[in-house]
Amino acid sequence: MRTCIPPPFIMFFSAALMWALHRWLPLLEWPGRPWNRLGGLIVAAGIVVSASAFMNFKRAGTTVDPRDPGKASRLVTGGVFRFSRNPMYLGLLLVLIGWALLLGSASVWVVPPLFVAGITHLQIIPEEQALVRLFGDEYLAYRRGVARWFGRIR
Repeated sequence: MRTCIPPPFIMFFSAALMWALHRWLPLLEWPGRPWNRLGGLIVAAGIVVSASAFMNFKRAGTTVDPRDPGKASRLVTGGVFRFSRNPMYLGLLLVLIGWALLLGSASVWVVPPLFVAGITHLQIIPEEQALVRLFGDEYLAYRRGVARWFGRIR
């Protein structure tokens, strides 16, 4: 499986679309000032989550290139991967949520769910299929215990 567009580019496109919606179709101010500034903290948290996942991959000596998960040499299940099977994408989503808060317009909130649907369909599902082929039962056991986006499954 090879995907064409790296997920960070999809996130930047989504952020630009949100800015355009805010600029040309600002439906309702939400949240208002100064509460919208909390978005900066969420953006920072998203960057930390993604960077932490990236470092987990580097320490494990496996590929960080999401365009070809078939090159993965190790299944990484520690660190932030204990709480999300896709912390890099979760981090990108947090950046978009923080950006939505910073923009402070209700119209931009249509984009984060579209990002989740798009990344899930275009990236995550094909990655999961590749990981099942590569790691078999080890990945299936991990998948049973950790949610795709966030949380432990009991």
